[in-house]
Amino acid sequence: MAKSFRSIGLARECESPENPGALEKRVALTPEDVAALVATGAEVAVEHHAGEGVGFSDEEYRAAGALLQSEDSIYRNKDLLIKFKGPSMASIEKMQPGTTLFCMAHFHSYPQRAALLQERRINVIAMEEVLESPRVQTNTRILGRMAMNKALTPFIKNNTIGGTRVRVLDWTPRLDSAIRRAGNRDPRSLDVLQGNSKHDELTALGSEALYFYDSASFQDNNDILPRLQASGCHLFDMHEFEQNEGEDAIATYRAAHPPLEMGLRRIQCLHETGRAGARYGLELLRKNKPDLDLRYARVAVLGYGNVGQGAIHEAYAQGVGCVHVLGRTHTVKGRIDYWLRNADLVVNGAEQSPALRGINFLISNKQLQQLIPNGSVIIDLVGGSETNRSPVEPVINCSFLTDPHFVQDGVTVSALWGWPMMGMMRETAIRYSDQIRDVLLGPERLVDGLDTLTPGVARALVCGPFQ
Repeated sequence: MAKSFRSIGLARECESPENPGALEKRVALTPEDVAALVATGAEVAVEHHAGEGVGFSDEEYRAAGALLQSEDSIYRNKDLLIKFKGPSMASIEKMQPGTTLFCMAHFHSYPQRAALLQERRINVIAMEEVLESPRVQTNTRILGRMAMNKALTPFIKNNTIGGTRVRVLDWTPRLDSAIRRAGNRDPRSLDVLQGNSKHDELTALGSEALYFYDSASFQDNNDILPRLQASGCHLFDMHEFEQNEGEDAIATYRAAHPPLEMGLRRIQCLHETGRAGARYGLELLRKNKPDLDLRYARVAVLGYGNVGQGAIHEAYAQGVGCVHVLGRTHTVKGRIDYWLRNADLVVNGAEQSPALRGINFLISNKQLQQLIPNGSVIIDLVGGSETNRSPVEPVINCSFLTDPHFVQDGVTVSALWGWPMMGMMRETAIRYSDQIRDVLLGPERLVDGLDTLTPGVARALVCGPFQ
C-alpha cells in the first residue's frame, strides 16, 4: 500500500544559494490551497510569516487549518516539505532522512547542495521538472498552428520558405502558437509588428513576404492590407480560416496527433518571466538611451517558447514597433551577427541542452565588443552558474536581486532569477500556488506519496528515492 504524505510543512523563503539577501518573498501555497490540503486529512504546518511578503498573514493560514511553527521546527519530522526556492544548506541538516522536498530545485546548478541532499538521503522533486502527462493541447493552440501551417504551405511547396519574410500583425494570446509554428519552419525572418503600423514603415514587400493577422482583433485603421496585397505580398487571416476551416482542421490535427506522453511544465510562470525580463530590459534601455523612441528600437527575442512569447508580449505592449523573433537557424554562428549588430535590446529565452552549456554561446563576449553598441541591453532569461552555463557568454552566474545587472564593454547585461518579483510578485505567487496544489491533489496526486508517482512527476525526482 502506498505511503501518503500525512505530515506536510510549508517553509518560508530564506537566504539560500539562489536567494542571496532573502529578497525572494513569495510563498509556495496560499491559505486557500493550504485549506485544500488540510481537507484531505493531512497535518499541515506553516512557518511563521511565510506568506507576509505577498500579503498572506499567519492568521489566514491558521484559519485554513494549519499549525504555525518556527523556522527550526518546520524542517523537522515532516513527510513532505514544500518550499518555493531551494533550501539553505543549514536547513538541510534539520531534515530527517527519507523526507521529501518539493521545490524549485535547480539541482545541477548547485552541486554542493545537491551532494548534501544526496548525503542526507533527502528525496527531491524539482517543481521545474514536473511535466504534463499526457500533453494538453487546447483548441486555440491547435487553431493557430494549423492556420500558420496553411499560410506557409505555398512557400514550403515551392521550396522558398528559406527566403520568406513572415510578418505577424499585432500580438494576442491567440497568435502565440501561430508564431511558434512559423519559427519552427525556419523562414528567412519572423517579426511581430504593431497593429497600427503604417505602410511606409514596412520593409517586407513583394512575393516573398507573408503578412499574417487575426481580423477578430486586428483593426486595419491605416489601410495597409490593400496596399500590401497590391504590392504582391501574401495575406492570411486567421479568423477567416477559423470560420471556414477551423473545426475540421482541429479535428484533423487531433486525429493525426494522439497526445504525447509528456508535455509542457506543470508548474511555471514562464510567460510572466518573459514579460518581466523584457520590462526590466526596456527600463534599462530608457535610462541608457533616453532619446530613443521605443517604436524604432531594434529589439530581438531569442526563442519563441513560453518565455520568448512573454518577452514579445511585453515589448509589443510597450510600443516596440518591430520585434525580431529568432529561432535556431537565426541564432547559429555567423547568422546571428546580423541581428545583434546595432541591437538596442536582446532578450534571450532560448534554452540549450546540458551538453551544449558552456560550449555553445549564442551571444559571445566578442559580439559584445564588436557588434552590440554601447548603452544597449542584454537580458538573459535562462540564467545559469559556473557548472551550468547560460547561452550568453558574459553570464557566469545569475545576477540576482542584490545586484541585478552589470556592464561589460559598454553593454548592460542582466541574468536575474526571480523575474516575476519585478511588479508581479503576488500575482505569480497565487498562480504558482494553484499549480502546486493541482499537482498535489489533481491528476498527479503527489500527496499520495512516492510509490505512485505519475510519469510527469517521476522524471522530476532528481534525488532519491530514499526510505
